[in-house]
Amino acid sequence: MQLKVGDKIPNFKVKDTNGNDFDSQEMIGQKPLVIYFYPKDNTPGCTVQACGFRDQYEDFTDLGAEVIGISSDSVESHQKFTQQFRLPFTLLSDSDKKIRKLFGVPPDWFGILPGRATYVVDKDGTIIMIFDSVKAEQHIQKALEAIKGLK
Repeated sequence: MQLKVGDKIPNFKVKDTNGNDFDSQEMIGQKPLVIYFYPKDNTPGCTVQACGFRDQYEDFTDLGAEVIGISSDSVESHQKFTQQFRLPFTLLSDSDKKIRKLFGVPPDWFGILPGRATYVVDKDGTIIMIFDSVKAEQHIQKALEAIKGLK
């Protein structure tokens, strides 16, 4: 099932960058979220995307939002990726691809690669924007425009 604008994000629990438990329900009611799914740590497009969110992270937090990246990489891989590129936001390890399936993120490249999609969620957990594109650098601006629209 593919989520669409107006749907609530599903409940999920997973390990974060530091190996701590992350529960999506603890974020609901707190602040808007930018949840972006990406194929793999340390690949060219994914690094561009992560660094783009890093470079504009303060713009998101100034608007009260939090950025969360999700891929199937391990916690250890996320730790290295975060340290190498000084990422200030949380990465979640979806090693069994359950979260990707819950959101219905479509695959890229004829089903060969995990998809790249960004979901912007309001404070109440309702999806207000979905951007599905292989063009990694475009996700940041689309998400920022959607967050600005919440104010």
